[in-house]
Amino acid sequence: MKIAWATDIHLHFVKETRVAEFCSRVLESRAEALLIGGDIAEAIDLEEWLRFLDQHLERPIYFVLGNHDYYRGDISTVRNRMRGLKSRRLHWLPHTGLVRLTPSTALVGHGGWGDARLGEFLGSPVILNDYLRIEDLRGSTQEKRLPDVHGNKERLQKRLGKLGDDAAATLRPVLSEAARDFSDVIVLTHVPPFREACWHEGKISDENWLPGFTCKAMGDMLLEVVSAHPNCNVRVLCGHTHGSGEARILPNLHVRTGGAEYGDPRFELLDL
Repeated sequence: MKIAWATDIHLHFVKETRVAEFCSRVLESRAEALLIGGDIAEAIDLEEWLRFLDQHLERPIYFVLGNHDYYRGDISTVRNRMRGLKSRRLHWLPHTGLVRLTPSTALVGHGGWGDARLGEFLGSPVILNDYLRIEDLRGSTQEKRLPDVHGNKERLQKRLGKLGDDAAATLRPVLSEAARDFSDVIVLTHVPPFREACWHEGKISDENWLPGFTCKAMGDMLLEVVSAHPNCNVRVLCGHTHGSGEARILPNLHVRTGGAEYGDPRFELLDL
């Protein structure tokens, strides 16, 4: 079975003709399904672009959400809309649960979140647009200006940590089931779950950028579950950094970080 994997395609920055070309390339590859690792669009046009992909590809699309998918919206509203998608081919993985791709391979997923636990968050000068353009996070800082974000970073850090914890708690039982019943598991996520997978321009991100670009809660959960199932090979597919790289975390835990460029949606072909 061949499947296509794309991440950080940011379709709201792409002309419709280019998106149609992307779909044509997926069809020409003869992939039987498409995996999308988040940052598909923004909250206001996310469903529109998912429907576009559905209509042009006419095959299963399994996806998770990235931080940009919540821009100009709030987290609970966006997620409720994903649960209500009316298509037999569009599958938001946290809602769908375990997917049997082949007799030996399962797919599970959750977007995760940059949970501000790796690197230096409180003293870092880095302020992500997330903290101003996602309603829930903007509410954590109470204001819309950068000085106000810096002044409320402890409160924001707690909120980010909870989002990471919730992601790990949601995925844990589904991953545990998959690791128990299958010899190979693909975990589709958005945020790199380990420092070693936080690639940008050919190297690991520094202490200032790690807090927003890694999900330690997800990494800790993966280590625990995968260690308990040594006969199961787990492959994590993530993105978020727009830099590609690979990391072998355990003998049976391999992480691939997908590269991306704004305005140029691309995919990789995986042979299961």
